[in-house]
Amino acid sequence: MRQRISSRQHPIIRYFRNVASGKIHNRVLLDGDHLIEEALTSGVGIEVAAFTDQTAADRFEGRVAGATSTLIVTSAVLKALSPVQSPSGSVALAVRPEIDLERVFARTPQLILCLHGIQDPGNVGAIVRAAEGGGATGILCSEGTADPFGWKALRGSMGSSLRVALAVRHALPEAIDVARGKGLRIFATSAHAGTPLHQCNLRVPAAIVLGGEGAGLPSSVIDAADERLTIPMQPPVESLNVAIAAALVIYEAARQRHGVRAHVAL
Repeated sequence: MRQRISSRQHPIIRYFRNVASGKIHNRVLLDGDHLIEEALTSGVGIEVAAFTDQTAADRFEGRVAGATSTLIVTSAVLKALSPVQSPSGSVALAVRPEIDLERVFARTPQLILCLHGIQDPGNVGAIVRAAEGGGATGILCSEGTADPFGWKALRGSMGSSLRVALAVRHALPEAIDVARGKGLRIFATSAHAGTPLHQCNLRVPAAIVLGGEGAGLPSSVIDAADERLTIPMQPPVESLNVAIAAALVIYEAARQRHGVRAHVAL
């Protein structure tokens, strides 16, 4: 179904905005051709897509079922539909993936990231992308962590959130109990007094717990872990951005597990 919209007062605009703000929880907003393409490739159902270019809309319609709505809109309407400061010319709403804990732990040997209190959606998105690139098998986001399916985190993940086994809104103690019950070793990241990263045995099934920007992990979480993990640094640097720290841990695990050098594209 195709529709042309030129008015910024159209009710569809409120629907897009409510999804972008998190008021509607079963949909995600995809800004740009890349994320729309990633959703199509990943089999994520797209409900409605808006384009300023009719040729792009024609290509999109050639790949989706007839139940999907296609909008041809003016630049002003697209700017109202998208929360991005400079929209790229396309925006869509897709069905939010829902993944349970069992699926997160399904691939073995497990390398699970547990994200706790990471509030910056850009950091969450970057961690998810690094997790997929480095071979992590699943991600758990505890309460207090930015939604990895929010539009900012989705942009940061470049679509990885649509493919990785990723469960959200779980209490951290519950996630750790499930991981331990499945035989995983729990590593808590700590800026000090932990086992240096390269000395940690990450070949075993493992869950890596990462804390939020600045505060890190609560002492109760660190004390409950099987082992503290610390990334050695030269003074006076005391800590790293959490997304960088996560990437280093993931690629060290890949090196240990597969005996290969990690190649990071910048």
